[in-house]
Amino acid sequence: MKTTVTRLLPSALALSVIAALPVGGVHAAGFVEDAKVTLGLRNYYFNRNYLNSTDPRIQGELQGQAEGWTQSFILDARSGFTEGTVGFGLDVLGLYSIKLDGNRGAANTQLLPIHDDGQAADNFGRTAVAAKAKLSKTELKVGEWFAVLPILRADDGRSLPQTFQGAQLTSNEIDGLTLYGGQFWKNSQRHDASREDMSYNNIAGDDFNFAGGEYRFNGNNTMVGVWHARLEDIYKQSYVQLTHSQPVGDWVLGANLGYVTGKDEGAAKAGKLDNKVYQGALTAKIGNNTFMVAYQKMGGDTKFMRVDGTSGGTLVNDGFTNSYDAPNERSWQIRHDYNFAGLGIPGLTMMNRYVSANSIHATDGRKDGEEWGRESELAYTIQEGSLKNLSIRWRNSDVRRDVGQDLHENRLIINYPLSIL
Repeated sequence: MKTTVTRLLPSALALSVIAALPVGGVHAAGFVEDAKVTLGLRNYYFNRNYLNSTDPRIQGELQGQAEGWTQSFILDARSGFTEGTVGFGLDVLGLYSIKLDGNRGAANTQLLPIHDDGQAADNFGRTAVAAKAKLSKTELKVGEWFAVLPILRADDGRSLPQTFQGAQLTSNEIDGLTLYGGQFWKNSQRHDASREDMSYNNIAGDDFNFAGGEYRFNGNNTMVGVWHARLEDIYKQSYVQLTHSQPVGDWVLGANLGYVTGKDEGAAKAGKLDNKVYQGALTAKIGNNTFMVAYQKMGGDTKFMRVDGTSGGTLVNDGFTNSYDAPNERSWQIRHDYNFAGLGIPGLTMMNRYVSANSIHATDGRKDGEEWGRESELAYTIQEGSLKNLSIRWRNSDVRRDVGQDLHENRLIINYPLSIL
């Protein structure tokens, strides 16, 4: 196993944090005073029905539906920084989920780990700890945490969030410019308590190295981002993004344009890879209504490349159930969001979107595969009282394909964040 300097940093930085905290705590005022601790209570029900004889086989049996129900506890404790030229801090993420319902039928919910016999685990969890140091406007973070970057987005779409173990440097020394760089070497997926190697299509690579920058200007209305990443011996990927928001009378118009290119890298353990993404989303907001149209085109011979378990949120047509990222796939989306505050019901929102896709190059040799998806979300967040900030979300989805599984899906998610500190 390769040993690198960055893999020695967690212990060294953690020891530095401890050493920086004097017994009297005088110089650690920022460490405590700026600390924030929350306990998130997440209740998650998931039900997916497979339609038109597209059921998957689990332990040799057709699975007509995937169903599960969990109660999760997410403790998020983040310290401030100690006083001094270099400030030190510590972040802790405690994750634990309990099965309320779901056995063999839970195999495709990704709410819980699944044992070799096809049964869902009764519970699972893990603890992620990250040490951090800050000098001026530059921060170094080493350990394990919920990392969200355009080229590596941890997924938080089930019981517990995905986390990565690694090191990241973030610098804001120049006004408007944020620079990023780092390396991740372990991956804990959203339905797993273990820490595995960074992988793609279940093929383990080596470290995931990345660097990027985002520049915001025009009163923060415009952003240009440039990123590059390498999952060593698997793939390399570059991403360029432009976003812009422009008030026009009573309207606010927005654009999100992006280009991604990726190829195999090093030993190419996953074989020859070649993918390009051309995408754009245009939005228009007036009052309590937001409208969006989006286009996404895959080029090359392989699907969009991302580390196993990560979110496809970089793609403009990524949704609850599908990312429309198959080889050569092109997809269109229309979407409408409404905030019911305009009708005197603050906290209530609704989203509806429809995506149509074609030109899919399927694994069976077809080059004209098609699919479509419809997704809706009705959400309400309590605005005041003892249950303030408790949110309830109902997500309803349909997907139809001639190159894969057809499904109808419902999710009910209740989140209640308790502020402890």
